[in-house]
Amino acid sequence: MEYVTLSNGLKMPLLGFGVYQVPDLAECERVVSDAIQTGYRLIDTAQAYGNEEAVGRAIQKSDIPREDFFITSKIWISNFGYEKAKTSIEKSLARLQTDYIDLMLLHQPFNDYYGAYRALEEYYKAGKIKAIGVSNFSPDRLADLAIFNDITPMVNQVETHVFNQQLEAQKTMAEYGVQIESWGPFAEGKNNLFTNETLVRIGKQYNKTAAQVALRYLIQQGIVAIPKTVHKERMTQNLDIFDFSLSDEDMADILQLDKGESQFLSHVDPETVKRLSAFTID
Repeated sequence: MEYVTLSNGLKMPLLGFGVYQVPDLAECERVVSDAIQTGYRLIDTAQAYGNEEAVGRAIQKSDIPREDFFITSKIWISNFGYEKAKTSIEKSLARLQTDYIDLMLLHQPFNDYYGAYRALEEYYKAGKIKAIGVSNFSPDRLADLAIFNDITPMVNQVETHVFNQQLEAQKTMAEYGVQIESWGPFAEGKNNLFTNETLVRIGKQYNKTAAQVALRYLIQQGIVAIPKTVHKERMTQNLDIFDFSLSDEDMADILQLDKGESQFLSHVDPETVKRLSAFTID
């Protein structure tokens, strides 16, 4: 495994395993156990996914030392605000069966995210969270947090894949020393990513799939990626991307695939704000 070093010196695996849309606890525990057996140590969950408990059980049953894992979770909108965020962090720690969380993010840029971020800072200073950050924050909101808080966010997890490469957003992240992390590195198959002509052609040179090329493109630029699958053979394929490098020509060709816009939703659309904010959790 290769790593990136966050602004506070913490090492984070470049490739991890995400559990979005695996709400069934038994199924989630199974797939996380499979991922751990395959070699993943970065496991990404969230309060909104409803499966922190399953992630915690799978890690506990693995008999692998806790310090070998890099566990990420996220505080949901309805838990924002200083006091509510603190309570939710304690619940996440309990569900994950751990004394500390490696990375805790604010899941969306809505509601009282300032109060929630102050809670993150407090838990970070207490050592119960090893790194703090945000998810889905646009460049302006990221800059706002970075300027007006004691601790600059260390990670921003945003939709990043070959069709939405976040080129402008990455400039702001670089300015403030924020590590970019990709959710949806396969764009959930949109635009026929798995059969894309450019990715397939490049993959044939290295005996790799289009999916492996798409992942390699991200990590080769130092972008952390957390692909999700419930199939163990695909977990293995996704991890098998560290034995080749894309050429400058390959990288230039893939750059041309960028559409420069979300393939899912716009976080500046008021309807998106209303829809996400209507979802509440304990």
